[in-house]
Amino acid sequence: MSFDGLFTKAMTEEIASLLEGGRINKVHQPYKNEVILVVRAGGKNHKLLLSAHPSYSRVQMTEESYENPKEAPMFCMLLRKHLEGYTIENIYQYELDRMIIFEVKGRNELGDVSQKQLIIEIMGRHSNIVLVDKERNMILDSIKHVSHAVNSYRAILPGQEYKAPPAQEKNDPFKATEDDIRKNIDFNAGKLDRQLVAHFSGVSPLVAKEAVYRAGLANSTTLPTAFLKIIQEISEQKYAATIKQDGNKEVFYMLSLEHLSGNQRTFSSLSEMLDRYYFGKAERDRVKQKSQDVERFITNEIEKNSKKIGKLERTLKDTERGEQYQLFGELLTANLYQMKKGMKEIEVVNYYDEEQSMVTISLDPLKNPSDNAQKYFSRYQKSKNAVGVVQEQIEKTKLELAYFEALHQQLQSASPRDIEEIREELQEEGYIRQKKKKGMKKPANAKPQLETYYATDGDLIFVGKNNKQNDYLTNKFARRDEIWLHTKDIPGSHVVIRNESPSEKTIKEAAVLAAFFSKAKQSSSVPVDFTQVRHVKKPNGSKPGFVIYDQQQTVYITPDADTVIRLKEAVKE
Repeated sequence: MSFDGLFTKAMTEEIASLLEGGRINKVHQPYKNEVILVVRAGGKNHKLLLSAHPSYSRVQMTEESYENPKEAPMFCMLLRKHLEGYTIENIYQYELDRMIIFEVKGRNELGDVSQKQLIIEIMGRHSNIVLVDKERNMILDSIKHVSHAVNSYRAILPGQEYKAPPAQEKNDPFKATEDDIRKNIDFNAGKLDRQLVAHFSGVSPLVAKEAVYRAGLANSTTLPTAFLKIIQEISEQKYAATIKQDGNKEVFYMLSLEHLSGNQRTFSSLSEMLDRYYFGKAERDRVKQKSQDVERFITNEIEKNSKKIGKLERTLKDTERGEQYQLFGELLTANLYQMKKGMKEIEVVNYYDEEQSMVTISLDPLKNPSDNAQKYFSRYQKSKNAVGVVQEQIEKTKLELAYFEALHQQLQSASPRDIEEIREELQEEGYIRQKKKKGMKKPANAKPQLETYYATDGDLIFVGKNNKQNDYLTNKFARRDEIWLHTKDIPGSHVVIRNESPSEKTIKEAAVLAAFFSKAKQSSSVPVDFTQVRHVKKPNGSKPGFVIYDQQQTVYITPDADTVIRLKEAVKE
């Protein structure tokens, strides 16, 4: 758990230094569990993200862009009514818990002075954002409603008195001495990190393990010293916002974590670090929720077509016996004089074999000799005719499989808007039934929105995130002499550089985007082809997003999220 009580303390200090005294100008709720406050402070606008997401709950400043819904949710409307135009007077942490309280002051619709508290509880799936009338300590509303039936200790409902979560009755590490630590820790019982978590507020297993590691040979002398040194670093705000690799996952914290041996990156602020850490993670989760039906359908189609190819290939293998059927028919014809109706088999000389080996051929006892020979010639003809049909079916099914594998890859890097375009494509191709939607219809000539990036030297780079965008980008938007990129023989995005003669560095940066938004995102040394748009063609009758190309060159690239973020940040600047 990286966002523990100690991290909450550090984040509260960072936010307070920027926003205290600022004015809340706008409130947005882009997603079900997340709110954005635009605060004017220090002569500039700041975006504050408040998230009650069950897996990614947090509070931070952010530079990320969020797409707001056409109609604001009810909770967002209520926050606008009670917070827009209000001044943030105080921002503080509740004890050492994962709770941050914003105290705001302004005038209500009657012109009277009004004070509110916006309380963010960062508690995993129990996270919440609660608006409280400070004078009456009454809940005005919350992003999640919790009744007494769910939580017997307290209800989070409009009109209820706000009650903080139950106290954990732990020791304050900022007031602790070495003797306090020795009194609370049983050094003979082992599991020292768990004991630190159990007895001291705000301490997560991550920090406790760091203290035990720094203690070296952890005992009653070394552990208290190491633990209090960490607490002193936090007290003196000697922060080092870092993301460190821990095996296959990343871990963030506001201190350098020495007990983890992976690569480490340091950032200028905690919020910048969280923007990098959560880059794509929360959106992937939101997309997953929104695309469950589409993903299930695509996965089923991949499985169905894979099985069909296997079945067809087995059928093709069976057709290879056609030559044997022809041989048996000819051998039986040559030996009709030896056959009689009622025979179940006959052994004859294979006169096609140099060694003149004997062959046993099964017979139908109900057929006469001539009909038995004709049966094998019929099997041969049927097998011969089937080869072309089966091969054609295999090629057709492989194209279908490649199409759905490409769609599956697109889901992995899709935004909520991209999902709707993928759904529309499946409807237009006749795979899923079109649902009638209430409200405004999408214009028939609406153009897909392309992802935009800026290369280091200023060239614009465009990326298609699904087949609709890929078709539009390559066949309509791009100019004939511009440079087009795609991963070699790997499902992925179409990428176009808005330059006829881009630098080698720009080509490599565009190739990073092509590799990052492909099935090979987690691989290294990914082959990316590039050529002029004039050499890219869409065959007649081909599936959406499918093209062929020639006169290409290939570069080998390792996908890098940091480069993608940097190229995207350049757009904002």
